[in-house]
Amino acid sequence: MADAAVVVSERDGAALTVAAARRAVAAQFREAGLDSPELDARILVGHALSLDHAALAAAGGRCLDAEQRQAIAALAQRRLRREPVARLVGRKEFWSLDLCIDRTTLVPRPETETVVEAALAAVDAGGERTRPLRIADLGTGSGALVLALLAELPNGFGVGTDTSRGALGVGRYNARRLKLARAAFVACDMAAALAGPFDLIVANPPYIASGDIAALPPEVRDFDPRAALDGGPDGLDFYRAIAAAAPLLLAPGGTLIVELGRGQATAVACLFSVAGLAPSPPRPDLMGVPRALAATSCIKGTATRGIDPGHKSGKKALGISAGTD
Repeated sequence: MADAAVVVSERDGAALTVAAARRAVAAQFREAGLDSPELDARILVGHALSLDHAALAAAGGRCLDAEQRQAIAALAQRRLRREPVARLVGRKEFWSLDLCIDRTTLVPRPETETVVEAALAAVDAGGERTRPLRIADLGTGSGALVLALLAELPNGFGVGTDTSRGALGVGRYNARRLKLARAAFVACDMAAALAGPFDLIVANPPYIASGDIAALPPEVRDFDPRAALDGGPDGLDFYRAIAAAAPLLLAPGGTLIVELGRGQATAVACLFSVAGLAPSPPRPDLMGVPRALAATSCIKGTATRGIDPGHKSGKKALGISAGTD
């Protein structure tokens, strides 16, 4: 494998341009077998130089100074150790939202957008998107799911839960940056601090079987929080917890949508059915993998209940138990 220090060396006194640095880094990534070497190189060189895509292209002929070379080399070496690009730059796009992440959160994945699609389909089936809705995101991490939904549902109010206070801080920060003040973030295990009722509950729970974590790609295994991956011996521990809690939290006619791991659709649907929910066929992601499972409350009635945005008791309006953070 080529040493990333070649990017910062000045062999024979030759100057190194921005474009040459991109090519050198991409070549190193390609040799290392990374999936998208050119894209990774573009993002990391741009990040090191504080240049967006257009500015980076315009600066191709500009020569780098020693400090810039060192910054690019440091990022390249970390990527060669399989640290994800999103972690190197501290942000990831999800549902067209620019989300900040850190070591306490998962990197939002494109396949998780399938949960957002399924949730919006459930909302659309029940009426206008402009109606008031209560939303809960169990194990919220960076807030990706609840914030994506609030961006689409102008009168929705959401709460994200997580056991990691670091992740909750990231979620709150993302909500402020995105000007989505209709979100609250609560420290608890899944739904333990929630009282409901909720029109919509979403979750991307830990679903990797404990014994399978060692075989995950290093970008996931070595850098995602283990607590956000480990779903117990069979990968279903958190689905069991959700199945126990959701029927008590859903409003009449409300919908639960969870992300699935490969091969889990039948088992999770069975858990939800036994709990008294009515699961629908799973929704596939872009690769055709069954990825999002929706299940509705079997209690008949009107799912939407009026919410007064000016109500003084924000926790009550969001279905959060008193005394929580």
